[in-house]
Amino acid sequence: MDWITHDEDLWFDFRGNDPHQLQPGRFYRGTVDGFAEFGVFIDLTSGVTGLLHRSELDQRLESLDWESGDTVFVQVKNVRDNGNVDLAWSKRQSESEFRGARVHDPNGDADGDRLETSETGGDVVRHTPQEGTSRTVGDSEGSSENGATDDAEADEGNGSPGPTEETSGEQAADATDDPETGADAEAAATTNDAPEPTGDAAGATDDSGSGTEAESESAPAQRAAEAADSQGAAGAASAATAASESADESADDGAADDEATDDEAADDEATDGDEAELARVSVDSLGDRVGDEVRIEGTIVGVRQTGGPTVFEVRDETGVVDCAAFVEAGVRAYPEVEVDDAVRLDGEVELRRNELQIETEELTVLDGEAGQAVTDRLEAAVTDRARPSSVEPLAPHAPVEAVTDRLVDAAEAVRRAVLESRPVVVRHAATADGYVAGAALERAVLPLVREEYATSDAEYHYFTRRPLDDPVYDMDATTNDVTRMLQDRDRHDEKLPLVVLVGTGSTVESSDGLGLLSVYDVERVVVDAAAADPDVEEQAEVVVNPELAGADADDLSTGALGAVLAATVNADVREDLAHLPAVSYWEDAPEGYLDLAREAGFDEERTRDLREAVALEAYYQSYEDKRELITDILFGGQADPDADVRSLAAHVAEQFRIKLDDELETASANLERRTEDGIEVAVLDADAYTHRYDFPPTPLLVDELHRRHREGDRFVTVVASMDELFVRATDEVDVRAIAETAREAVPEAGVTAVGVRENRIEFLSGARDAVVDAVVDAAVASLDE
Repeated sequence: MDWITHDEDLWFDFRGNDPHQLQPGRFYRGTVDGFAEFGVFIDLTSGVTGLLHRSELDQRLESLDWESGDTVFVQVKNVRDNGNVDLAWSKRQSESEFRGARVHDPNGDADGDRLETSETGGDVVRHTPQEGTSRTVGDSEGSSENGATDDAEADEGNGSPGPTEETSGEQAADATDDPETGADAEAAATTNDAPEPTGDAAGATDDSGSGTEAESESAPAQRAAEAADSQGAAGAASAATAASESADESADDGAADDEATDDEAADDEATDGDEAELARVSVDSLGDRVGDEVRIEGTIVGVRQTGGPTVFEVRDETGVVDCAAFVEAGVRAYPEVEVDDAVRLDGEVELRRNELQIETEELTVLDGEAGQAVTDRLEAAVTDRARPSSVEPLAPHAPVEAVTDRLVDAAEAVRRAVLESRPVVVRHAATADGYVAGAALERAVLPLVREEYATSDAEYHYFTRRPLDDPVYDMDATTNDVTRMLQDRDRHDEKLPLVVLVGTGSTVESSDGLGLLSVYDVERVVVDAAAADPDVEEQAEVVVNPELAGADADDLSTGALGAVLAATVNADVREDLAHLPAVSYWEDAPEGYLDLAREAGFDEERTRDLREAVALEAYYQSYEDKRELITDILFGGQADPDADVRSLAAHVAEQFRIKLDDELETASANLERRTEDGIEVAVLDADAYTHRYDFPPTPLLVDELHRRHREGDRFVTVVASMDELFVRATDEVDVRAIAETAREAVPEAGVTAVGVRENRIEFLSGARDAVVDAVVDAAVASLDE
């Protein structure tokens, strides 16, 4: 019987090339690729990366002591149909805590083979050393340190991961291509003494056919000799082959140099000629130049230090690309280069993990006229690409047409942020209307990010959607945002973001939050269809609000306005957004939006399912964006209306109705009905007759109670809890005026209107009964006016 019977006791070395080859439940060794606010990206092999979500950790993400390039162990939890890999936390973070290791090689013969590890006394598991290194696996001096360095370099394109015993041709080619480490090793080889190859090692060298002169082959021969001493005949043969190839390359290089000397009369003249021929190319053309030496000019938009190379994000007028520069593992290359510098960079285009990257050979900061020319060129390109030519409403609607100029300004701000490598942070209320608006912008921006950036995780770095429990951008929410953005700036050299407030931020209750952002010169855009205060226009660069433009926006939802903005940001997703305005209305949706949804295949029943499903999911984990789930609900069934994602919305909507109806039944039975000056009033004690900490949230319950019990054209509903109440009426009421009247009636109660969008009033709990009576009287009086 095999010495181990359960996969859970082992860790696996994955050597496949497709995430669907992974086995859920198994533990795999991986390398930390990078961090996001929602978790950690782990490379399981080249081209296969998984996400360890922060909810899977046994500690706070901020306290995790991992760094990019670290070797870690994780469990594969699930592989999605689109190839996304969900990872789970492993309490075991060293080889010795497992009972053994095996190879998982779906494409090779080694699949299932036992893998001896460094902690169990067998061969050390390491990445293949780069060409020209003076140590081989098995060296006693500094082998552990060298192995760690190789791991880090391989992760960022300065080496290739792989088992020591079997190195593929492609991996060897990657190892020999590194100009930095290769040069260092050549120098080391020529200065260190090494024994002459003898026996099998010498034979292997002869068999390889390296018939070059003694001076050319001295360094490769030394490396072959070292391999012979440390690895025996098999290792010597492998090393000798590498020596032969290196010697051949040296001979070829010598011949090339001779030709260059003949043509140009001197080596330095030949070099100058080569550099003169290296023309500048654009980032968007790099996909056709893999393996070529190129020159790009642009600005530095980000710098990150890994356990191996330094990675510079360079932007030109067409896009952004990662450029890896290596001097020493974990040491900052080109320390004089900073974010926003104009630079010229020469290097070789490579494809790493299916992502374009340039291996930097030379990086120069451009000053004076040369630097200004780069800056001017980029600014002109950004301006040309950022501003939309016009706004085309999804359906004819007067309040939308009243703010077309502001919509263009807002769309330009969003597009410019993407082009300038500034993160876009969208804040919206945790309501169905807010989620529709936020998800519409997400649908529009993500394709722009993917188009602009070569890295697969860019969409998580450059776009964030964060729901708000209350539709007010208060100091709590702002402090959270400012803390995150400053951490990202200081730890990851990220630029400060563009903050887009959707369905919030348009009233003075958000002034403190907007003011804190302005201290750091953070650009702010406010998009809101509800009532707004003119003072807010001075606290944000762009405010899109029909009321401030003099239009009547009673029949406009923020979801509809946000969908129009999204279509202006990215016209390519216009068809995807067609049904969203109808989804955002609980009642009285304009017929134009209903027709638009029907044409897109969404009848009234289906839009209702989507609205109710989003409303339920918005309540749970309200601080999370639930990006993938919301996308499945709102957009998943467009390509195939009969797909399972359509049943997803119906299933969640059914749960919504069950939970809401149960709560409404109890609340309706305990409504207190009054008649004040001929106006019907319904009052509910929410503390006594609702489950306050379960679905539905009080604002949603108040809305539904009012819709179901209102009678005639003059009706008021008041729902009060311990220290707050909500007012609804058949006609528009001014909650600030109601609060002021109630405060005069009960001056000791601290009555304050805090949520204009929700008609919410706060007060001191000891005066609740008096405040409720005063608010009822004030609301009734406002309907009489």
